[in-house]
Amino acid sequence: MTFNLSSLSPADRYRILASLVTPRPIAWVTTSDGEGHYNTAPFSFFNVFGSNPPLVAFAPGNKDRRTPKDTALNIRSNQQFVVHMVDEALSEIMVESSASLPYGTDELEDKGLTYLPCDHISVPRISEAPVALECMEHSTLEIGTNRLVIGIVHVVHVREGLMSPDGNLHEGVYHPIARMASPNWYARTVDQFEISRPD
Repeated sequence: MTFNLSSLSPADRYRILASLVTPRPIAWVTTSDGEGHYNTAPFSFFNVFGSNPPLVAFAPGNKDRRTPKDTALNIRSNQQFVVHMVDEALSEIMVESSASLPYGTDELEDKGLTYLPCDHISVPRISEAPVALECMEHSTLEIGTNRLVIGIVHVVHVREGLMSPDGNLHEGVYHPIARMASPNWYARTVDQFEISRPD
């Protein structure tokens, strides 16, 4: 079976690519607007892309053909954002936060989660997340109707017990969820295995 993407609609291209290029980590991104309202939204077109400097990138699309999502508007305004990794305990709230709400609405209000101040930026982080990456925008690329936000990670917060003080992950304790086939499928990461790399 072969799909010629140039002959398909953007929605069909998305469905095919998002269903096959999996599993994808989920960036649960917190930003704030100029009035101090918080926004939290998930993005699975996301990954880490370097260590010198430490880079992450994710792709917040548009609400409609012309209006960027709140996350992109807020980053354009103040260049700050926090990327949280999501475990299964947070998965339902994460999915709920993907709802399209009026600009300036806090998706986590009344959800029972706690904001904590960050060390390097003014945007808060979510206390219950296993990992939070404090980021400053490096640049944003716009290619067609795609938008790729590239951020430099300045501070990493890790839940107690996941890592040793020297930055080594404890085996079998970190289980972020992953995005699978579009539109509603996810994967657990509890069944992991090791393959040693050659010297």
